[in-house]
Amino acid sequence: MKVDLTVFSHIATSLAKHFDCLYYVDIETNDYIEFIQPKVLASVNIPKEGKDFFVTATKNAYNYVHPDDLEEMLKIHDKANVLKNLAKGKSYSVSGRVVRDGKMIYTRFVVVMCEDEKHILCGMENIDDEVREKEAQAKNLLSAERMARRDELTGIKNKNAFTEHSQVLDGKIRSGSHDFNFAVLMCDLNDLKMLNDTRGHAFGDEALQRASGMICDVFKHSPVFRIGGDEFVAILTDYDYDRREQFVKELREKSEKNGRFKSGPVLAVGLAVYDPYKDNSFSDVFERADRDMYENKNLIKSRKGMEKIKSQYGDDVEIPEERKRMLDSLFGALLTVAGGGYIYLCDLRYDYSRWALSIIDDFGLKSEYMYHADKIWRDNIHPDDLEVYKKAIDLVFNGDAAVVPFVYRARKADGSYVALSTRGFIMAGSDGIPDYSGGIMIPQ
Repeated sequence: MKVDLTVFSHIATSLAKHFDCLYYVDIETNDYIEFIQPKVLASVNIPKEGKDFFVTATKNAYNYVHPDDLEEMLKIHDKANVLKNLAKGKSYSVSGRVVRDGKMIYTRFVVVMCEDEKHILCGMENIDDEVREKEAQAKNLLSAERMARRDELTGIKNKNAFTEHSQVLDGKIRSGSHDFNFAVLMCDLNDLKMLNDTRGHAFGDEALQRASGMICDVFKHSPVFRIGGDEFVAILTDYDYDRREQFVKELREKSEKNGRFKSGPVLAVGLAVYDPYKDNSFSDVFERADRDMYENKNLIKSRKGMEKIKSQYGDDVEIPEERKRMLDSLFGALLTVAGGGYIYLCDLRYDYSRWALSIIDDFGLKSEYMYHADKIWRDNIHPDDLEVYKKAIDLVFNGDAAVVPFVYRARKADGSYVALSTRGFIMAGSDGIPDYSGGIMIPQ
């Protein structure tokens, strides 16, 4: 094939930036000549010129085209198919992948009809960087979309995801469809504010993560959302929906056990089932679940700590001698291991306590043995610190047995105030009901 060298040079220069390889083909004789030397396909050893471009290209396609793209690529090497496509327009292209030295490379094969309509240009563009950049952008976009629907602290779905999910269900309800079922589970983590105030936000965050894990462990087949600071929602369908009563009972029992043994998060749990003949929107179901959750929350509060003990034993029952001897024995053991500070121990069943002689002397208390000592001791607490004291005591009874020290000021016998760093604890019986509470107060 003879080609004007000046024309060849201009064409090669203008197209070199775009094509990885380029061939000039006579469509009457099938003769061809290389315009741009292959880079990606350098090892294939395609002749620089030859007598039958289409036969040569087809044979070589088996050596470099990705197997999954081979059928499509062979079409662009078939002369009849090439001319058929060019009859529809002056050019066309097909994207595919080639494999060189074990590496997959994205490419675009391009065919262009020349002005004389006797020759065509057949070339390949290396679009690997372009494709991979788009893939990375798509991946980043997908990741960003997922992050926008993910609660950063717990890893579960967030309020945005919940809103989208509820809107889909709301649309199905409003359409009048009766061919689907779902239930809404509402959960609230008890005493999160108290945990944050008395033990710090890191401890509160851990409690939220553990609460999220509890819900997800029980409702393994349902989407779980954190929709507020201490509020969680699960939308139950299929497997979890069919076993909803069993699973709600399981979650409540786990929560109750955590409360009794001070071993983990305490959750108030509510459930509502969609009724197609009564509910006009998703919010109807959601609000019923919310009300059920608050009823459960009130029940939990009514069972907490001293309230449960007082309902069982009363406020004014005299402590039996055997219980008093047990109190003395435990107090002696506590005094031995405490290593200093003011020590106190209370039998919760009878609200009867023993206090170290040092605190009796320093703070002018009446006796080392007292009924209702907590009420008496509150009179010694600085008025500005009463709220701190109350929250900390509530946490001991209702939150966790191993609280970090809390500090408040108490009035001594001489009228001065001293700051006390106090660590409280609970001792529960075999039934999980608290039997004793105590503490160690260290002057600051």
